[in-house]
This record gives sequence, structure tokens and C-alpha cells, in this order.
Amino acid sequence: MFSLPTAPQLLKTIAAWLHQGFDATATWVTQLSWWKFFLFAALALIAGSILQDELFSGSSEEVVMKSEKKSNRKKNSGDTNILIDDTGIHFNPRNNKNRRNNEGAEPAEPPPVAEPSEGTPPAAPAPTAPTAPPAPPVPPAKAVKPSLPAGVEVSNEEVHIDLPPQIGEELSNAIEEAVDDAAEQKVTRYHKQASTWFTSFVWLLVLALFATKALVGGKKRAEAETMTANAAAERESMQRQLSEAKMQMMQAQVEPHFLFNTLASVEHLIETNPPRASAMQRSLIQYLRAVLPQIRENAVITNLGREADMVQAYLNLLKMRMEERLTVDFQIPDGLRTAAFPPMMLQSMVENAIKHGLECKPEGGTLKVLAEVAHSKLRVSVTDDGLGFGAVPSDGTGLGLPTIRERLKLLHGEQAQLLIAPNTPSGVCVTIEVPYQLSK
Repeated sequence: MFSLPTAPQLLKTIAAWLHQGFDATATWVTQLSWWKFFLFAALALIAGSILQDELFSGSSEEVVMKSEKKSNRKKNSGDTNILIDDTGIHFNPRNNKNRRNNEGAEPAEPPPVAEPSEGTPPAAPAPTAPTAPPAPPVPPAKAVKPSLPAGVEVSNEEVHIDLPPQIGEELSNAIEEAVDDAAEQKVTRYHKQASTWFTSFVWLLVLALFATKALVGGKKRAEAETMTANAAAERESMQRQLSEAKMQMMQAQVEPHFLFNTLASVEHLIETNPPRASAMQRSLIQYLRAVLPQIRENAVITNLGREADMVQAYLNLLKMRMEERLTVDFQIPDGLRTAAFPPMMLQSMVENAIKHGLECKPEGGTLKVLAEVAHSKLRVSVTDDGLGFGAVPSDGTGLGLPTIRERLKLLHGEQAQLLIAPNTPSGVCVTIEVPYQLSK
């Protein structure tokens, strides 16, 4: 069954609603700039003034008219005690009689005392008579109706006093004007008081919003900045983890195949050409010395010098395998070796050029590695004159260059890009552009 909430639960619910309303209002106010807030305050005051004029002006006349109709109804109703018209004054003692009947019997009226006429001396006080024995009861005499002034008529229902028509009309108008003035003054006083309260409410609302923006705005901005910073840090951490995971995936794809082929070549040369096998072994050791620190550090950004050393060791091993079929043109200035560059990208570009362009070409070709700075961007390009993309079906995963493009976007956003263009007369040119900055 549905049960009504208790008083503490109701108070807690009301407090929660008030807190939510205040928090929503404070958030909305703090999001406004100061000029927008002052514009809103001015519009609120103007709207309040217009609404005040609409609500508290022009209605006093209606109220006065209602009071006039009410007073007229009272004068024309049967419960009115006094009525003044052109014929005179009408007094209805019916209510007084009912009141007396409810309260009890009315004491007998004293007999009228005749007033002395002019020129007649006042009567002397009568001497006190001796006390006589009580007289026998006498039957009550018929009541004598007292004499009334001229122009006064008494009936069972009302008392009518005749007045000249002009005096009665003026008296009635004077009473009506007095009643109307009192009603109008009272209504005007009420309207002025309500108008003052409404104006005070609008000003207090604007001042409360101003105080909320001034006092709570700093706290809200600090909370918003903290949330934004936390979200950015979390997003950067996730991007870094994703970049590292993809770099590790690239290393896992490239290194086993390359190492197995190199070790097989060393084993074959040991039997056929031991001096050349020894040279290939030294190149393999040099390559591993350049690669292993990179794998252990698992850094997101390294320098171009370390990447160049690793690629040169890799190309030395390949040259021993391909011999005269591979020509290397390595142009990386010493001044750019300290420039920041993402790890494993240069080697991935070189491997793609060898695998898809030169290794499958019977006569081989030339591989050119070039680094330069243009428009505050570090440009590293790998160019081959091999068969080009699509000439030979690939048996790989095809994740090399797409992974490089995605890693560049995660690391540098729109400031970095991967460009792929055909080379003349054959082959492919792959270029990486990143912001030029020194590595830490």
C-alpha cells in the first residue's frame, strides 16, 4: 500500500528540491558573461516595471465602482437602519426591536413631562403629602400617544422625518461622497503597498542573482576547470596507452620476421663465407643495441638520432642480404638528430619501402632517407624507385602506414600528417611531418 511520507522525509525532499533548484540557477548564472548578465538584469527590471503598471494601475476605479454598488445595495436592502432620499430620512427600528426582544423586556417609558410655556412662571414644588394607605387597584387606563413634532411620522415599520428635497439630496450626496473617498483612499493605499512590494521583489531577485554570480561563480568555474583538466588528462592517458599498445603491436609484427631471416642468413654464411657471416653478425648486434633500449623504455617520443642509428643498422643487414641490389642514400643532418620524433615510425617506413618496392624487384633499386625542417615542421621522407604499391599482392596485415597515421593524430592532432605520393619515374615517396621541437 502507498504510505504518506513522514515529516522528516518531506522536509528532506523539499530541501533536496531547493538545493537542486539553487544549483541549477547558480550554474546558469555563472555560465553567463558579465555583459550578458547586466543585459538580463536591465531587461528584468524593464519587464517588472511594465508588469507593475499592468497589475497595479487602472484597477482602483473598478474597485471604487464595486464599493459604490455595494453601498447602494446596502442602502436599498431591508437590513439598512437609516435611508436618506429626496423625501427625507427613513429610520427602520426593526433591527433594534429584534435586538431588544432578544436581550429581554424593555423598561416602561416614563410619562412625558410637559414643558412650560413662555411667560408662565415655573410651578412651585408640591408639598410632601403624608403617607396614605394603599388604594384599591384601578383598571389600567388606555395609553396616551405622545405628541411628536411636525413633519415626523411614526408607523409600525419605520420612522419618517420630512426634509426639504434639496437638503435631503445634498445630505445624501455628501454621505455618498464621504464613503466613496474613504473606499478610494483605502484601495489606493493597498495598491501602493502592493506595488512597492512587487518592485522590492524584482530588485531583490536581481541582487540575489548578482550575489550568486559574484560569490558562487568562482567556485563553479574552478569546478568546471577541474573537470575539464581531469577529462583532458584521462583522455591523454588513454591516447598514450593506445599509442604505446599500437607501437608494441608494430614491433611484434616486424621484429620476429626480420630476426629470423637475418639469423638464417648468418647460419648460411657461416658455412659458405665465414668473414661475411661475421660482418653480418656484428651488424645484427649493432641493430639490437639500437633497438633494445627503445623497447625497454617504451617511450612515446624519442629523438631522430636514435631512430636513424636503428634504421642504419637495419639497412646494413639488408645490404648484406641484397648485396648490389640495394643502394642507400641516407641524408639526416647532425643538427636534426636531437629533434623529437615518434619511435619505430622511420623503421616502419623503410621496411614498407623494402618489402613492397625493392625486394620484389629483380634488379633492386635505391632507397633515400631525407630529413629537413620547413615552416617549423620536421619533415622525414623515405623514397624508393621500386615497383610501388599494388604491383605485387601483399601477404602482410596492411597495418603499417594506417597505424602510423593514427599514432600521429593521437600524438599531435592536426599538426602532424602522413603524406604518400608516387615517385618519378617509379616507386613511392612517404613523408612524415611533425612539429619541430627538441626532445627532452
